[in-house]
Amino acid sequence: QVQLVESGGGLVQAGDSLRLSCTASGRTSSTDAMAWFRQAPGKERESVAAISRSSGSISYGKSMKGRFTISRDNAKNTVYLQMNSLRPEDTAVYYCAARLSMGVSLNPQLYTYWGQGTQVTVSS
Repeated sequence: QVQLVESGGGLVQAGDSLRLSCTASGRTSSTDAMAWFRQAPGKERESVAAISRSSGSISYGKSMKGRFTISRDNAKNTVYLQMNSLRPEDTAVYYCAARLSMGVSLNPQLYTYWGQGTQVTVSS
């Protein structure tokens, strides 16, 4: 089993930045890719970004690249999401997920472990 704990969410104003963190514990060696997804009230879940532990490959969801940057510290079993120039439409619960299989993917169905989520609210 792998446990994921997100942190770093909060209430910010439009144009501000936030950095989310997700720390994994347990059988972390069994996982490869970690990813961020988000879901706003009444909307479908969106893929934000994913990064591979083994290769360092990165993939971003539609319209995410540019303002959002994903990175990871394998020694700390932590993945980060740096979010800049935040907009009200970025308001959502942001979830961290980990995948057992190798390779980066933005398909949430391929991720086995999920965190509880952290709320990000951007006011205008």
